Amino acid sequence: MKIVFDCRYTRLERHDGISRYTAELVTALARLTPVTMLISDERQLTMLPDLPWIMGTDPTSLREPWVSRIVARSEPDVVFTPMQTMGSVGRRYRFILTLHDLIYYSNRRPPREFSWPVRMGWRVYHLSYLPVRMLLARADAVVTGSFSSRDEIVAARLTSRPITVVRSAVDAPKPEASERARPTRKELVYMGSFMPYKNVETIARALWLLPGYRLRLLSRVLPRERARLERIAPSGSLLFHDGVSDEEYLRILASATALVSASRQEGFGIPLVESMAAGTPVVVSDIPVFHEIGGEAAHYFAPDDERALAEAVLRLDMPGEWERHSLLSVAAAAEFSWEHSARTLYELALSLVGATAEDLQSGETATQDEALNETAAKHAN
Repeated sequence: MKIVFDCRYTRLERHDGISRYTAELVTALARLTPVTMLISDERQLTMLPDLPWIMGTDPTSLREPWVSRIVARSEPDVVFTPMQTMGSVGRRYRFILTLHDLIYYSNRRPPREFSWPVRMGWRVYHLSYLPVRMLLARADAVVTGSFSSRDEIVAARLTSRPITVVRSAVDAPKPEASERARPTRKELVYMGSFMPYKNVETIARALWLLPGYRLRLLSRVLPRERARLERIAPSGSLLFHDGVSDEEYLRILASATALVSASRQEGFGIPLVESMAAGTPVVVSDIPVFHEIGGEAAHYFAPDDERALAEAVLRLDMPGEWERHSLLSVAAAAEFSWEHSARTLYELALSLVGATAEDLQSGETATQDEALNETAAKHAN
């Protein structure tokens, strides 16, 4: 079975969520079956594994509906894309689309890196479910990023196609994550954007109830957002990093008391998994997907209740509480692996072509036997 994996959403210098999902999943999937990457810029190859690739069009170009013609030249059995907008005119292969979540139907502000025509189209696209229903109707199967998102897609009746959950993941927790002692400094970490639904201001207000605590905000932030949060929080309680490397991120997590999020809605929550894998407890809003990720390892609070947030953080000060939740966090994070996610996607692809892993293995063995028999016959002659 041959799969073409749409890697055109890979960033050029630093991964975002979709970019990392692409790079890690295609790497793990290639260990299971032949994979060809579809890219739109050769510079993307520096962020991707060393695999066969083909050049496609920019996914935001007007030529996108016909990218399937380029893909068809590789004669794939299955094509997977981590988005739902990939073109499919005249396709002759099984097709898997991805709808990660429904956040932008209630929070319609587009990512600021898009051009204004794309931002305008983004807003129009998310005014109704009709466009996404039409897009998903083209697929043979649909992938989403969490069981919570799957439930929302089903409730909204967006597709009659089978929906498979292929979750984001992290590297396996390191042994030292299970051996951590409670940090001596009182530091909280926030990793994420500053869009309204992220509700960072609730965390800033909670700092008034957490004397001695400091909040490290790791993501890039606009000056106006920074100024707004500084007006809300106690003076000197916020430390803006305005972007960190992966190494800095792990170092900061390894010395933090907890990672915090007051988000009102999420499709997943990869920062939670990253924090738990480092043995750092998480204090997060009481929303379904965070329960899916954190289970009993996390502390929860109502999203707009800064007092409940502060109380959850202070519970970690109780004797043995931080250590207990650190161990629970490491165990919970171990459930999220790229190998498992790739296996789920692989088995979905197999089901679409009407094969099983045993069938493919038998086919490979038969081909190898035929080759050996031909070689033996030549030597006999």
